[in-house]
Parts: sequence; structure tokens; C-alpha cells
Amino acid sequence: MESMRLGNLPSTVFAALLMGSPLSAASLPPPAHLTAQQDHRRMLNLLHIESLRQGADPHHPNAPNAVNYDESKVKPYTLPNALVLNDGQKVATSAMWWNKRRPQLVWMFNQSMYGWVPAHTPKVNWQITGIVHNKIGSYPVISKKLIGHVDDSSYPAIVVNIPLTLVTPANASGPVPVILEFHFVFPKGFKWPKGFHPPAPPPGPTPEEQILAKGWGYAELNPASYQADNGAGLTEGIIGLCNRGQPRRLDQWGTLRAWAWGASRALDYFETDKSVDAKRVAIEGLSRYGKAALVTMAFDQRFSIGLIGSSGEGGAKLSRRNFGELVANLAGAGEYHWMDGNFLKYAGPLTPNQLPVDANELIALCAPRPVFVSCGSPKVEGGWVDDRGQFEAEAAAGQVYRLLGKKGLGPQQMPPMGTALLSGDLAFRQHHGGHTVGPNWPYFLKWAKRYWGGAQRP
Repeated sequence: MESMRLGNLPSTVFAALLMGSPLSAASLPPPAHLTAQQDHRRMLNLLHIESLRQGADPHHPNAPNAVNYDESKVKPYTLPNALVLNDGQKVATSAMWWNKRRPQLVWMFNQSMYGWVPAHTPKVNWQITGIVHNKIGSYPVISKKLIGHVDDSSYPAIVVNIPLTLVTPANASGPVPVILEFHFVFPKGFKWPKGFHPPAPPPGPTPEEQILAKGWGYAELNPASYQADNGAGLTEGIIGLCNRGQPRRLDQWGTLRAWAWGASRALDYFETDKSVDAKRVAIEGLSRYGKAALVTMAFDQRFSIGLIGSSGEGGAKLSRRNFGELVANLAGAGEYHWMDGNFLKYAGPLTPNQLPVDANELIALCAPRPVFVSCGSPKVEGGWVDDRGQFEAEAAAGQVYRLLGKKGLGPQQMPPMGTALLSGDLAFRQHHGGHTVGPNWPYFLKWAKRYWGGAQRP
């Protein structure tokens, strides 16, 4: 099995590994350097696929593969049932869910979509690099800067560090809940694409100020710091470190699972920090980081609550709906790195209808923990993320919540824009703005307080 796992390494290295001998940096091959296009082609070759279907084209409305934003053109589809075992047996008890069905779903998501995380990943040593007493708005806080040093002794050619910022109220008398945010950090000189303007923040207190007003803290994690957001980076970062600089197998983890792995390592640190109530840590992300936040919530049951913003295809959107972004878009050379290699075959020769799982079951893996799905107006944000497809996935996941004694969304029909569905353990709101969670923060925080209350007192 080890030779299969490390099949790109020389026989001398195999021998050293099997004998338990120490490996010097000189005995290991340097990291492979492939462009995203080269690695993508390599994956297709491993799958024996010549070409894939074209993804939806949002720029040319008359193209044969023009994106569909018309509900009347959505083709009929049948969702996989989260409460039916692979042999057709219905899941009737919570014990059947935990012992039989949930493990099946985890296996299928690992194998067909997001990839398997290595059984043993390197340890992370967290170092506090600075502590500052300052103010966020009018709130006195303690800001900690940390670096997670990932053990690279197995392959010193790749160095991985995880920057993390933790902000907690300075006047807290005990450990407080924390919202961990996947944080966009744009490189120096970054320019927005022509014609795109990021949405302006809503007036009033920032999300961070709103969090602190509850007596809670927040943390910021930059996922791209430990796994690059491109296919060329798959032989570097944490994925490359675990693979000793060599390309992935078809079933190995993609970037979304790697980003989720980093969030879990941050939670490991929170469990050691006396200022944090590690039993009350939420995960939040927008867009591609919304996908990563949902994957994090689904696979690490220690996270208490999820805020999933405009996550679209590969996140909370139903893959079987031919609306907005499609499976074929994720399978292209620009985004395939988010997923495992096996996912590509569902963009040819297989179809999304043949995926063994869908987003309703990904949300169901979060049960019974609360999840809030956020999206914007299709007139402002656009239809690419398929707001209706996200709502329908969440509504369908409700059957698992109900089986476990919790409440789903309630309404099964999408409500008018601006309606906040907050009565269940699954929550949803479509705001009137663009590609941002901003307008939904007050609703999320009000809803989350039902579970967390105020700051814990000693």
C-alpha cells in the first residue's frame, strides 16, 4: 500500500521509508512543477478521458453553452435521498444515520468530490507572534497574531505556515464564543477584473463590531497562505507537503478539503487558548470560501455553527440543477483543483445526475448543528451561484435534521427576497445586495445567539 501511496518516489526512497531510516533532503526529489493546464491534462489521462463538456458561459448569451438563468429551462432532476442506504433500505432511526448512512455519505463525498485527506497529516505548532491591546470601533479587544508552523521534517523542500488572527473582548470574564472567518487577502498590486466592482459594505457597524457587541470574538484565517488557489500549487502547500512534492492521485484531497484542514488546525489551537470557548466556534466563508466553510462544517463535527455565504456550485448549490455555474465549470482547468480528480469524470463521460451525492447531503452531514445559508439578489449578485438551488438543497437537508430531533427550514418554497427564515436549525436569507454576506450578519448573529447566548461566565 505504501508503494501505491508514494508511487512517484524512487526505489531508494521506498527502501528508506520501509526500513524506517531517516531521509535527508538530498535523497528526496524536488517538487514537481506543473502548470494547472498540464496537471489538469494529467488527471484526464489518468481517467482515460480525452475531453470534457464545456462549462456554462456567462459572457456570451448566444453561445451554445450560454449560462442558463431561466427557471423554465431547468431540466427535471431527482435528488439522492440522504435517508436511504446504498442498498435501498430506509434510514428510520438516528442510530442508523450515525452508524450506517452518514459514513456512506462521507465515503462518497471523499471518493467522488472533495478527495481523501491523508490518514496522517503533519503536526502544527502554534506560535503567538504578537499581542496587542487596542480597539475595534468602540470595543476594547485583545488581538493575537499567530503562526502555525507545519512540521516539514518529512519533506523540508516545502515550508508551510498558517497565519491566524484572534480577536477577543478585553473585558471578557471568561472564555467566549469565536467566529472563524475564511479571510480574503489580495496580493500586492491586485486589480479587480474589468467591469467588476466589489459590493460596498452596508452602513453601520462592521461585522466584527457586531460580533464584539455580542460579547463574542472572531478570528481570521487566510486559506491561500497554506494552499494556493490554483492547480499549479497542488505540488506545494499542505497538499504538496503531504505528497512530498509530487502530483496527486485521482482520489486525493483538493484545495477545499485542504482549506478546511487549516480551519480544523485553528480549532485545535482554540482548544488550548483559555480566552476561547472551543465548544462554541463557528465557521464562516463567502464564495469559494463559502464552499470551504460548508466542507469544514460537514467534515469536522467540532464546529458549532456554520455561516455559508453565496457558495454556489461545489458548495450549497444543487449540482443537478442546470442553472448558473455547473459541474463542468468546476471541472475545468481554472477550478478543478478545488476538487479531487475523480470529480472530473462527471463533466464527461458521466453527468451530474450520476454523481452519487449532492449538496442536500453535504448540508445534511452538518446535522444536527445549525447552518445559515446566505445569498444575494440575482439582480445584483447575479444568478451564477444559483440562490434557488442553494435554498432547495437546504430545504431537502431538513429531513435529516428532523430525524435527529431538530427543525429544518420550514417552508419548502423559496420565500420573497429579504425574508429571514430563522425559526429552525437550518436558516436562510436572500438579501437585496450583491456578492457579500454583509447585509445578513445581523440576522445570523441574532439567530446564533439562540444557541450561544452571551459570553460564558466563570
